[in-house]
Amino acid sequence: MKKVFFSVLLLLSTSLFSFCQGYMKSDSTNFFKHSIVPDNVMKKIYEEVKTPYKYGLILVPPKNKMIDSPSIFRHNSLWYMTYIVFDGKGYETWLAKSDNLLKWTTLGCIMSFSENSWDSNQKAGYIALQDYMWAGSYEVQKYNDYYWMSYLGGRAIGYEAGTLKVGIAFTQDIQKIHDWNRFKKPVISPNDKDAKWYDNQTIFKSTIIWDKNKSLGYPFVMFYNAKGGNKTKVEAERIAMAVSNDMVNWKRFGNNPVIDHGSGISGDAFITKIDNIWVMFYFGAFWKPGAFDRFACSYNLINWTYWEGEDLINSSENFDSRYAHKPFVIKHQGVVYHFYCAVDENDNRGIAVATSIDLGKSKLDFQNNK
Repeated sequence: MKKVFFSVLLLLSTSLFSFCQGYMKSDSTNFFKHSIVPDNVMKKIYEEVKTPYKYGLILVPPKNKMIDSPSIFRHNSLWYMTYIVFDGKGYETWLAKSDNLLKWTTLGCIMSFSENSWDSNQKAGYIALQDYMWAGSYEVQKYNDYYWMSYLGGRAIGYEAGTLKVGIAFTQDIQKIHDWNRFKKPVISPNDKDAKWYDNQTIFKSTIIWDKNKSLGYPFVMFYNAKGGNKTKVEAERIAMAVSNDMVNWKRFGNNPVIDHGSGISGDAFITKIDNIWVMFYFGAFWKPGAFDRFACSYNLINWTYWEGEDLINSSENFDSRYAHKPFVIKHQGVVYHFYCAVDENDNRGIAVATSIDLGKSKLDFQNNK
């Protein structure tokens, strides 16, 4: 009887092993990479990253302009922020600096309007290849002796106007105020032959990490906002992936987006790693009321588990009463800083920050800072 039992057990074990092998061979994402991040882990991440205390606005837009999309990094013991400015014509990318993450000084423009180029009126940049470890250095790494940004580019005039594409910019001096070098052509476009159903209309913000472990088989991984649709999918803005070996040549990864709420907007990914968990901060809008910041977690960069609890950031103050969205979240010296775009009822658009502890500062608003 025991022999029969162990024979059956051996047969079942062998069959299961064969199934796993077959699954892994047939699916490049690997049998073990389809796991869901458990609820208790998601809750632990939430408790680590939440920022219930809104400090207020830290960058207020000049008159008749909007500022948006902060990217924060460390360099030579100072903090720097790239952000975008919209003046009615299109986007330019600017740089500010700080020694404490709260008081910021504008330095100048690093990607400006140009003529006779595919990106002449739109250059909204986002820093790339940053140290992504939670509570890490947040320094930007050099690749091939250059610092890098990806950017939203286009030639149409207006707010999010025309067909937008992903461009790449680079420089050898990350703190100098000068126009960064740019590739002459976009690296990802809705007009590409391999454009997918989810990105065949336009492409917005992107972010690039340097995964030296090559989890996906490539060192450089881009997450980008993709807008598209077809007969079976509702038009929406989703988050998709692309990969590269050299920062120059990019290709889409997979046949579906990685974040998709089915309608509205899911976008502006910021990637960090907490222990062995990849955490993606992103914003949602219009698949439930308003605009708000959320997060998702993954073991493999491909399969993401959505946080189902309360928003990390949503509208609650005068300065962000219309929208509170577009996250950039870091931890420094035990404090979590959640930078985001704050929009009030008059459509004034600036950069705000919320923190994990009460810094004892009064709330700010646009009227007090004008």
